[in-house]
Amino acid sequence: MGSLFRSEPMCLAQLFLQAGTAYECLSALGERGLVQFRDLNQNVSSFQRKFVGEVKRCEELERILVYLVQEITKADIPLPQGEVSPPAPPLKQVLEMQEQLQKLEVELREVTKNKEKLRKNLLELIEYTHMLRVTRSFVKRNVEFEPTYEEFPSLENECLLDYSCMQRLGAKLGFVSGLIQQGKADAFEKMLWRVCKGYTIVTYAELDESLEDPETGEIIKWYVFLISFWGEQIGQKVKKICDCYHCHVYPYPSTAEERKEIQEGLSTRIQDLYTVLHKTEDYLRQVLCKAAESVSSRAVQVRKMKAIYHTLNMCSFDVTNKCLIAEVWCPEADLHELRWALEEGSRESGAPMPSFLNIVPTKETPPTLIRTNRFTEGFQSIVDAYGVGSYREVNPALFTIITFPFLFAVMFGDFGHGFVMFLFALLLVLNEDHPRLTQSQEIMRMFFNGRYILLLMGLFSVYTGLIYNDCFSKSVNLFGSGWNVSAMYSPGHTVEERGRMALWNDSIVRHSRVLQLDPSVPGVFQGPYPFGIDPIWNLATNRLTFLNSFKMKMSVILGIIHMTFGVILGIFNHLHFRKKFNIYLVSVPELLFLLCIFGYLLFMIVYKWLAYSATTSREAPSILIDFINMFLFPTSQASGLYPGQEYVQRVLLAITTLSVPVLFLGKPLFLLWLHHGRGCFGVSRSGYTLVRRDSEEEVSLLGNQDIEEGNSQAEAGCREVTCEEFNFGEILMTQAIHSIEYCLGCISNTASYLRLWALSLAHAQLSDVLWAMVMHVGLRVDTTFGVLLLFLVVAVFAVLTIFILLVMEGLSAFLHAIRLHWVEFQNKFYVGAGTKFVPFSFSLLSSKFSCDDGVV
Repeated sequence: MGSLFRSEPMCLAQLFLQAGTAYECLSALGERGLVQFRDLNQNVSSFQRKFVGEVKRCEELERILVYLVQEITKADIPLPQGEVSPPAPPLKQVLEMQEQLQKLEVELREVTKNKEKLRKNLLELIEYTHMLRVTRSFVKRNVEFEPTYEEFPSLENECLLDYSCMQRLGAKLGFVSGLIQQGKADAFEKMLWRVCKGYTIVTYAELDESLEDPETGEIIKWYVFLISFWGEQIGQKVKKICDCYHCHVYPYPSTAEERKEIQEGLSTRIQDLYTVLHKTEDYLRQVLCKAAESVSSRAVQVRKMKAIYHTLNMCSFDVTNKCLIAEVWCPEADLHELRWALEEGSRESGAPMPSFLNIVPTKETPPTLIRTNRFTEGFQSIVDAYGVGSYREVNPALFTIITFPFLFAVMFGDFGHGFVMFLFALLLVLNEDHPRLTQSQEIMRMFFNGRYILLLMGLFSVYTGLIYNDCFSKSVNLFGSGWNVSAMYSPGHTVEERGRMALWNDSIVRHSRVLQLDPSVPGVFQGPYPFGIDPIWNLATNRLTFLNSFKMKMSVILGIIHMTFGVILGIFNHLHFRKKFNIYLVSVPELLFLLCIFGYLLFMIVYKWLAYSATTSREAPSILIDFINMFLFPTSQASGLYPGQEYVQRVLLAITTLSVPVLFLGKPLFLLWLHHGRGCFGVSRSGYTLVRRDSEEEVSLLGNQDIEEGNSQAEAGCREVTCEEFNFGEILMTQAIHSIEYCLGCISNTASYLRLWALSLAHAQLSDVLWAMVMHVGLRVDTTFGVLLLFLVVAVFAVLTIFILLVMEGLSAFLHAIRLHWVEFQNKFYVGAGTKFVPFSFSLLSSKFSCDDGVV
């Protein structure tokens, strides 16, 4: 608990690493995650550092591993499942691993290239076979093509073509055949007509089946075309147009014998290619399966090796270039483990001289380290989202574990809804080691990371639901109501009681739309309900008025207690940072201001509950009127809550009035008195500088940087400052701004806690409306169709309850609970201006390997 209450003490240490043992020592440190390294080469570019060559080698290995994973994924070979975390490879094995990976890459690229080439040839031969089969129906006669070829008899009568002229010029009839994509066929035909001016004849036929494109691998619908033309010039134009439209052109046989010979040759070659391609794929799959066994572990090793060299680049060499010097932040509790890790690294490397560390005094602010576990991690994340805590200040997460789910439950109070949320969170907690949950989508991962928050939110909602006696907007009668209706009937009372009390009779019961229970009548109110709200209020017409009054007062009470607790936690910060004057001049006036006004309001609420019973409730004065009269000093004497109330209120108001100037001027004047009246501690008037300080109070007078609450340099060592750094005007302005913000904030923050009442009312009313519009309708249907309809009604009610009341209303209450902690609670004591401790740890690297990983 000590670590969660306040961040751990840190120290700055220098590591002296022998050049031959630095790699092994950092490997041992990375496995344990003990220290955070400081960059000692900030002025040196990344390309000029000592180990840039080793980093480039790791990046080359990463590139090879990315290629391997892509090929393994493409071959549908599963990667090993589960966590893999081998240690960083020894330096002796790095070159061997690099050679193996490079050799494997070359072999894979060669086999893959041959496979793609064989596959492309196979697809081209298949296309050629389909083209020959389809174009056979285009030609009727299997003779040598002469100038008087009669396959197109209509050409002799065509007015556009002078056939006899073409014959005299010696032009021969030529053919171009191939395949073209379906979407390009129309544009291709128009282009041929325009360019060749009608001296071509195009014949199309659609293939029955879709074929794979040899270039892209896509399954495409193809058209087979046959183009007839005269002359070589037109033939050149036709071929260029085919190239422009990416047509797959194949030789066209001149005779039937040639066609038959080509088809037989194609059939033989296709069979041979199938055989060779299958053998190539089998060999490639064997290589990839063998590579898949070790690719995950090698990827993790390369990640660790690269992280080590990146960290070594942050170290500096001594003058002999034989020893590396590193500066690290380390928790004081882990110093013995740090020494043991250095000894282990030196022992593994076989160095004769072990590496060692030296504690360095420093004035710099250490990073903040708060150790968490699975349970506390989610609550710490809520606090860190506001700001990482300053070094050694009080951590609100310890108290947030209770206050956050409780304030959420106040706004979400419903036994049924809370129980559903609790079951959902319990399911996540019981299956938290399931790999599918840790690798789920973003929204589901958010629920999983906050499973313990949801668990407590649901549990506390069950508790507040029992207090409100709400279960899906309905009350549950567990202990029996404390109200007795039969006692209101007049036959059960004497004649004197009938005349004095407003009792019921048969006429009133028959003709009155509303019946009122009078708790002053003997036997009507038998005592309070043992736990929570009496279920009879669920039937009352003034139920909303009663619950609003109860929840509004409860919200004010919880808010004042919450804020007061925040101010008290600030005292612990002042004590720890040795700023005792802040306790008397800041915290005490703040507490007096808060308690004399709003604490007194809390007292009046509780006193009225205890002092007045049902019989004297009509005589009870209004708390609101009394609270307003506290500031107005009315001349008329009104009956108060208790004797001497007027004098008590005047004393409290006087204390409040006196605390304001103390809050505004106390601290600045005290520091000014220290500065002028008592001199500068250890500093003479002639301008010598301070070389030592004994407490924070002695240095705070010398500069405004040291008088801010929660100053992260409260525990720094020696520092030189001059007397001239003291600026009274700036200190006074800073304190005035803080005081105005606090005084106005007490009013606005108290009003802000009324959101507990507002959201609780909204949740209850929305739940009531959903029950009335859905479940109530289904339950009113007669038994003939009611059973069948009830299943549908329950399903609709469950869906609307989950998505509207649990998800949307739960998210709204969650955000409001965060706001109450960040603004109303934490700003009373929490600065949140620190930097998070980020250790050099291999556990921060992803242990899962994926081809989509940004690193590998």
